[in-house]
Amino acid sequence: MSEPALLQGRIVAAHGRHYSVEMAPRGDIRQCYTRGKRSGLAVGDQVRVRPEGQEGLIVEVLPRRNLFYRSDANRSKLFAANIDQLLLVVAPEPEFSMDLVNRALVAAASAGVPVHILLNKADLPTVAQARQRLQGLADLGVPITVLSALDPAAVRRLLSPLLRNRSSLLLGQSGMGKSTLLNALVPEARAETGALSAALGTGRHTTTHTRLHPLPQGGTLIDSPGFQAFGLQHLSAHDVARGFPELAAAAEECRFADCRHRHEPGCAVRAGIERGEIQPDRHALYLRILEENAAGERY
Repeated sequence: MSEPALLQGRIVAAHGRHYSVEMAPRGDIRQCYTRGKRSGLAVGDQVRVRPEGQEGLIVEVLPRRNLFYRSDANRSKLFAANIDQLLLVVAPEPEFSMDLVNRALVAAASAGVPVHILLNKADLPTVAQARQRLQGLADLGVPITVLSALDPAAVRRLLSPLLRNRSSLLLGQSGMGKSTLLNALVPEARAETGALSAALGTGRHTTTHTRLHPLPQGGTLIDSPGFQAFGLQHLSAHDVARGFPELAAAAEECRFADCRHRHEPGCAVRAGIERGEIQPDRHALYLRILEENAAGERY
């Protein structure tokens, strides 16, 4: 008996090695899985599926435009594939981590993904201080939008032009109000994620998995769990440098081509720091990431 013809679809939800795949061209959802311990799939991936009753076996991942993820020495966390932009959510309370924000920017740069920062909880009196903390990134050209997820109409007015006909990943630390922002943009998201939790047998939805939502104005919004760490073990030294364009530009004037911008003579990066042209905390993070990755390679 011949095997059934392969179907093509897009992964719209991921939980462990269980995936919801939106099948082309009808758009029906099929619950799928991978064989054995195979992983490495992300929401947004285009895949080929072998039907097995009402379910399916994912047998192939089609070539990606990009893949956005974090990694440490032991494991990787894949956020999404084939995205057009990263919407990075921060808030004044609880205080967001500039270290994590910058790490996400480095990961996005290595994947070729533009970043737009959303400063949520604009109704809080500490939002001005939070905006000031982001000024250095604004000076580097990172766009920042200040908003309050508690005002859904304003959120949709501000973000609809940015989201239209694009695939966007919504990412942020825990507690930044990301779920409230998602519900402002996609009011039916709460019902969808509840239904998905039941289908996957995961109980009450608490943003423990990644989910793609179609947007009314066209495009998609991918919701992901909050994070408290952002390793970049998968990046080479060259990839890390791409995430700090101001360092890379200055490095062209360094005396030595292999300058690591630590204590080498004639280092244009360190000279830029002394002149106030390069932010010291960005340079310190650059060195810290290189040291972390080198330590990970040793062990």
